[in-house]
Amino acid sequence: MKSFSFAALAVAAMLSINALKPTAYRVDTQKSTLKWTGKKVVSGQHSGTINLSSGTLVLEGNMPKSGQFTVDMNTINVTDDMPAEQKGKLKGHLTSDDFFGVSSNPTARFTITSVTPKGGSQYDISGTLALKGKNSTVTFPATVEVSGNTVTASGTATFDRSKHDVKFGSKSFFADLVGDKVIADDITINVNLVATK
Repeated sequence: MKSFSFAALAVAAMLSINALKPTAYRVDTQKSTLKWTGKKVVSGQHSGTINLSSGTLVLEGNMPKSGQFTVDMNTINVTDDMPAEQKGKLKGHLTSDDFFGVSSNPTARFTITSVTPKGGSQYDISGTLALKGKNSTVTFPATVEVSGNTVTASGTATFDRSKHDVKFGSKSFFADLVGDKVIADDITINVNLVATK
């Protein structure tokens, strides 16, 4: 009886260890979405999408532990309800040196540095955003859920573009700007990730 109990405990311990073994999930860039929104200080906003080129999320059991995600800055797209010509001009402006300087900075990267559990599938995710040659820290609430071999993660992150030398229309660089010419420094990204083993 004692040997049986010992064997059962040993098996349970091994299963527990295996359950907490770090497991890497590769982001499905076709199913994952990033939706951005930028606003003027007075009124008005623009929205669009941008694509991930790669990404890995590492979990221990069901808890996220680390990860790194690369964004293809060339895929900036505008989804506003406006004529195609205006969309093209806005996209050109966003990719120009006035904003993200995509020709010199074709990718951005977010690297998870810490994860704080908040109960259930809720977490605070903190990480380093590398964009346009500058780094900043971004923290945001996220929902992370595991189902079989698939992980889904969603949340809304906000970053300060002025920390990445994105100067156009920013009061952080041009104090004399007023009214409708002022564009908010904060840009929000609505994140929906799908990743598999």
